[in-house]
Amino acid sequence: MKKVAVQGVKGCFHEQAARLFYDGDSHIVPDIVECSTFEDLYRSMDSGKADAAVMAIENTVSGGLLPNFELLRKYDRKIKGEVFLRIQQNLMALPGQKIEDIKEVRTHYMAINQTREFFKDYPWIRLVESEDTAKSAAEVAAEDLHGVGAVASSLAADLYGLEVLAESIETYKQNFTRFLVLDDSLQVDTAKVDKASMCFTLSHTPGSLAHVLTILSFYGMNLTRIQSLPIPGQEWQYFFYVDIKFRDYRRYGQALAAVRPLMEDLTILGEYVASI
Repeated sequence: MKKVAVQGVKGCFHEQAARLFYDGDSHIVPDIVECSTFEDLYRSMDSGKADAAVMAIENTVSGGLLPNFELLRKYDRKIKGEVFLRIQQNLMALPGQKIEDIKEVRTHYMAINQTREFFKDYPWIRLVESEDTAKSAAEVAAEDLHGVGAVASSLAADLYGLEVLAESIETYKQNFTRFLVLDDSLQVDTAKVDKASMCFTLSHTPGSLAHVLTILSFYGMNLTRIQSLPIPGQEWQYFFYVDIKFRDYRRYGQALAAVRPLMEDLTILGEYVASI
């Protein structure tokens, strides 16, 4: 069984993404390795505790997780796949209760922000911030907390034996998180590869970025994301993180050869099959 590291506890959205990727693609139910931080994902792989990791990188509502871009550059682990998961928040509690019985709800602060509109109709419910959505569900079950609910994934409700009182209570229904799969044991067929992620710096000259983007466009590369982060200790210098999609791997290689002389510190973070 493949051991997959996730940030959070069992039942979290990271586990949902891991199951979607491995069970859907390779019919492998992953053995989840819980990690408290995103950097711990890499440490667990380096120590042998985990074979792979699934890490969130961006969300359609809150944007990119900037520290995670830096982790991609810092550690020598290649992206081998991606998962887009719709984030559905669910109100759950011990079986046999109704919403009217709930006086307190525990969940992560982001889940609170995503569900405030729903709870306006239940002013007697106190929202309490916790460190993790799934952990909140686990605590309600383990401590037999009547009158206390949690907001978490449907997977968490199943794992911890809780009853869903209200499904999909998030305000924005088009709330998707993109997760990256870091698994060195996966062999990706270059004939199927249609997406690449890379990181590079550029000389501090006018038009340098525009020049690179023009060349990529000439070769038919579709830029799907660009993110810049400052380089510590170097004023007005930036790392650029770029995702590109393409139809022809050979043309991708040609484009890379054309722009490589214009780039500095180029790192290919991964070449993989796009999920959408």
